[in-house]
Amino acid sequence: MSMLEEPRKEAIKGRGAVSNEASRFLPTRTLVVDDGWGYDPAADATPLITVVLPDRTKTLITRNQSPDVPFDHSINPYKGCEHGCIYCFARPTHAFLDLSPGIDFETRLFYKTHVREHLTDELCRKNYVPTPMALGTNTDPYQPIERERRVTREILEVMLECRHPVTLVTKSAGALRDLDLWSELAQLGLAHVNVSITTLRRDLKTRLEPRTASPEARLRVLKEMSAAGVPVGVMAAPMIPFINDNELEDILGAARDHGATHANYILLRLPLEVQLLFSEWLDSHYPDKKERVLSAIRDTRGGALYQSGFGQRMRGTGPIAELFAKRFQIAMKKLGLLRERNVRLRQDLFRPPSPQGSLF
Repeated sequence: MSMLEEPRKEAIKGRGAVSNEASRFLPTRTLVVDDGWGYDPAADATPLITVVLPDRTKTLITRNQSPDVPFDHSINPYKGCEHGCIYCFARPTHAFLDLSPGIDFETRLFYKTHVREHLTDELCRKNYVPTPMALGTNTDPYQPIERERRVTREILEVMLECRHPVTLVTKSAGALRDLDLWSELAQLGLAHVNVSITTLRRDLKTRLEPRTASPEARLRVLKEMSAAGVPVGVMAAPMIPFINDNELEDILGAARDHGATHANYILLRLPLEVQLLFSEWLDSHYPDKKERVLSAIRDTRGGALYQSGFGQRMRGTGPIAELFAKRFQIAMKKLGLLRERNVRLRQDLFRPPSPQGSLF
């Protein structure tokens, strides 16, 4: 092991993670050893800047086989996410790039290239079946770099041209930049937008999801999308015991008042490296609550911090999880909201896109 800089454990302004542990697939790791010379690693720390690189993947569409999610096909325009949500279940995927699920996940981003060309090739295949295409299933398609890269907009343009149904989950007000496309898709019965709202408190949002839109901005997305004729729903996720769990009903109510007709919730998930990252986050922001929060999570996961089994990973088990489910059901009935799985989009309008460059 080489003696390099120790991962920082203090909260980092504008970032969710507080460390940058190496990929679990790397054969070596670094370790700081105090040699008695009074070296201060923080003094030599390089500023945290976001680096954006091309992802030349040719296959854009991912097939889903999990019964826990209501879609068969999805596209993720980006790998990594600058939003920095500490609980993000996609963080461990950065290890496959030999990068850290910690700070690297928030600062080393990749965007899909030649999107129109690759997507057209996939949609034109003879055996392709146009079930709703889900955007935002792994990382947010409207994270800050979308403003410049416009990968998500290019995908939507193809979806509209070939009359393909599409859904979205986002924490960003950037979705309103594409309101024209979402509105046109909705008029054809081809669109549904979900806004993820974790908390209505700005201070908690800043700690949990440092570079996401404010709660007020997310409610505005619901309101403006709804006014433009786009069916909208809210994803109250994740619900974290003793951190934001008391807000479940308030989130659903505020979303309904701003146009949401559908709703869902997810209990906190802590796969692989996310367990350590979330534990460090608690140390930095809620040290007095740490053991209570982790104990409650274990109570919902059979004594562990995570269970990956179908039917359990989204909702958990045990008394605490059952109470969440009951509260959700009561609030849904009181507010007149529908479950997300009740959304039905048209699939009969699909027409394969014309191959790029073909005029006749």
